Amino acid sequence: MNDTGEIKIYQTQDGQTAIDVRLENETVWLNQDQIAILFDKSKSTINEHINNVFKEGELEKEEVVRKFRITTQHGAMAGKTQEHDVMFYNLDVIISVGYCVKSKRGTQFRQWANKVLKDYLIKGYAIRNDLAHQKYDELRCVVDVMGRTIKSLDAKVADETEKAANNADEREALVSVVTDYTQALDTLDDYDYQRLDVSDTSKQERFHATYENAMEAIQGLKEKFGASQWFANEKDDSFKSSIGQIYQTFGGIELYPSVEEKAAMLLYLVTKNHSFSDGNKRIAATFFLWFMNNNGILYNPDGSKRIGDNTLVAHTLMIAESRTEEKDTMVRWW
Repeated sequence: MNDTGEIKIYQTQDGQTAIDVRLENETVWLNQDQIAILFDKSKSTINEHINNVFKEGELEKEEVVRKFRITTQHGAMAGKTQEHDVMFYNLDVIISVGYCVKSKRGTQFRQWANKVLKDYLIKGYAIRNDLAHQKYDELRCVVDVMGRTIKSLDAKVADETEKAANNADEREALVSVVTDYTQALDTLDDYDYQRLDVSDTSKQERFHATYENAMEAIQGLKEKFGASQWFANEKDDSFKSSIGQIYQTFGGIELYPSVEEKAAMLLYLVTKNHSFSDGNKRIAATFFLWFMNNNGILYNPDGSKRIGDNTLVAHTLMIAESRTEEKDTMVRWW
């Protein structure tokens, strides 16, 4: 199960003591101060018993001890808090210490902890089950959109060899997108076995897109693709609206808090809104790269692009063919 950092309050049967118990990695965790309070013993006594548990080889320290960062009141500055690392011990250690101090509270705590953990595991299974269904539903959606996109490409294949070759390349790119997407299903197994490594998205923006700087960028596109007088010719105000929409807030909270989410939504909106008479897909893909690059996250540390060119082309085509109800999948899978 993944780490949730969930906190449960344990209260002794006599009602005299209440302790915040951390649930993580399918067990419960207490620090020495909390164990001392639980068993009504001094901290030095608890520390001695814990050391004996490890010295006698009853438990392996690496498996049952973990550091957690906690926030406490600052000792020297009133009203201030401070963060520091504290050693926590899991249920096996707590039970062992309970036996050593011959405390009935140890048995009571074990019974409570086992019930809480059972509920915790059932809840975790339900979450994994829901996640699995969601991933498979998303995969089916992507495959459906891919199928419609390929049919659309096939319908456009004329006798001209170059167009046929380009469409073949686009079909290959689409297949690679779905291949990459299906690999996401492997995360379900990683989720179960605590191997899931979710890369953080970029919350800090160093670049803010505006209608004005976006239109400046379009001038460069016109020089490259402007053979048609209709290329990048605005039909209405929808492009300006798309720029503003990625910065929308609700209750003071951004709807798209990360740079990646804003970039994905920008790609979707510019592609679907058909803001220009010609070149909507090219403009949308370019602005996705433009936004990512100006925020300094287009490239990986090794110099490779985070989003491959083929992947971007394929996904832009799929967005163009997607239906309104498929929007979340088209945006979220990035």
